[in-house]
Amino acid sequence: MTRGQEWSERVLSEIKKAIIGHQTIIERLLIGLLTGGHILIEGMPGLAKTLLIKTLAKAVGLKFERIQFTPDLLPSDVVGTMIFQPKEGRFFPHLGPIFANLVLADEINRAPAKVQSALLEAMQEKQVTIGGTSHRLPDPFLVMATQNPIEQEGTYPLPEAQSDRFLFKLIIGYPSEEEEMKMLRLWGKLTEEPEINPVSSPEEIREIRKEIDQVFVSPMAEHYILALVRATREAVKNSSEGIQRLSYGASPRASLALFQASRALAWIRGSDFLSPPFIQELYIDSLRHRVGLSYESEAEGKTVESILEEILKTVSIPTEYGEERG
Repeated sequence: MTRGQEWSERVLSEIKKAIIGHQTIIERLLIGLLTGGHILIEGMPGLAKTLLIKTLAKAVGLKFERIQFTPDLLPSDVVGTMIFQPKEGRFFPHLGPIFANLVLADEINRAPAKVQSALLEAMQEKQVTIGGTSHRLPDPFLVMATQNPIEQEGTYPLPEAQSDRFLFKLIIGYPSEEEEMKMLRLWGKLTEEPEINPVSSPEEIREIRKEIDQVFVSPMAEHYILALVRATREAVKNSSEGIQRLSYGASPRASLALFQASRALAWIRGSDFLSPPFIQELYIDSLRHRVGLSYESEAEGKTVESILEEILKTVSIPTEYGEERG
């Protein structure tokens, strides 16, 4: 068993004391934690999104904070503000809840643009500015933002520039009947809760990042990543049938996100080199929020996911890997 497999099994087994199912979501969260990428999750209320990231924080020994986004939220409620101390006769910075390792931005699209822009600096720069002074955020730092897919009244859709800052956009669904039965038995007691113990640390995570950087990526794998991302830009142009499949394609940030995430997945799965299946597995999660569906595709009943699936089928895997697709 490799170091990556041992670490992921250790953390997963601890998380599973409280979380039933959601194996893929948990693995994507681990990738985000290891790469420093943020994650956007879309799902109905009551699907254990808060419990999921809170449990992850306990399992890896990190500080957790939850911010409930509402229309009256202010940027200072997120990043902090300057507080006047009469005894000292001057202002002191009061750091907001963003100063944590794992931050849950619950229903992020309910806050206005000025709050989202304050969060944007924290996500991108890993720092915030209070009273003209920059303050570094903890390392590791991960924002998990959630959106409700059905309630759109009184919401502020995320601008494309902010959506692009997320490493993944994940869709979380209902559990199976068997999983829901296990939840009843696990969480049905009023006086007992599963005890989660830290089995990793911030220091170990920073060490792991050095190991992920050692995962070998061949030039052909790099070309494959670029081909998959650049194909979304080609889909903006009219096809031979005269149909524009996407309204806009993915930015170079998508290429970097897919590169880093695929490398981390390879490490978690125990591989010391990046192969096409890792890239393909993360392709849709890495790009579904970075491209826009065209009117023509919407009229045909297509989704972003179906367009990306078509691209996966048509872009050939380099022959160095011994096979071709498309």
